[in-house]
Amino acid sequence: MDDLADFMTSRPPTSAHPLLGRTVLVVEDSRFACEAMRLLCLRSGARIRRADSLRSAGRHLQAYRPSVVIVDMGLPDGSGAELIEELNHAQPRVDVILATSGDLELEDVATAAGADGFIAKPMASLSQFQNAILQHVPLDEHPPGPRVVSADTVSPDPIAFRDDMAHVADVLAGRHDERTLDYVAQFVGGVALSAKDAGLSKAIDTLVERRARGVEVGNALDRLSGMVQDRMNADRAM
Repeated sequence: MDDLADFMTSRPPTSAHPLLGRTVLVVEDSRFACEAMRLLCLRSGARIRRADSLRSAGRHLQAYRPSVVIVDMGLPDGSGAELIEELNHAQPRVDVILATSGDLELEDVATAAGADGFIAKPMASLSQFQNAILQHVPLDEHPPGPRVVSADTVSPDPIAFRDDMAHVADVLAGRHDERTLDYVAQFVGGVALSAKDAGLSKAIDTLVERRARGVEVGNALDRLSGMVQDRMNADRAM
């Protein structure tokens, strides 16, 4: 930790920066979603660490003790519910455990695993992000006096979106077994929501619908792969 980070995390929270002194571990494989979280943490005064898988999160937690952990429910090496359950039973317990997903039906799964709250993707509102954490923090750890309620939102760098598209292209270039297709549907669905990409969302909906009906998905996968390549090659992905 550098001198500036030491200074920032040692300061008490303020009205304008209510998460000062907190370290947030974001367990999220989407670079676009994680970039949004990074901007939200920065604007709130929190320090952020990132893990892109259950395995990576485990390594972080062996070395550091964050005060907040935000876990994506769909990760490349398993369900975020596994990590949430582990964190919920750990002693000492992390102060705040939140789940995040673009699939609202997973909120009940996250709650059953022990999550304190659920953040629906996309999360761009500064005040909503701060509230999602502070409502689970004891009042004596809130900033003193009235808190500034910001109407600001964050906009992640489009380069992070293209990084996500490159990741999807790599996954689609491999085996298309059931587990891979589950992961692709979850990952691309969440990125499409965060990026407000209606075309990509429709392509994922088609893939999910065809799989649910037991219909061959080759054409749907080809169409999705083509859209991913188009977004990777575009001068502006957003």
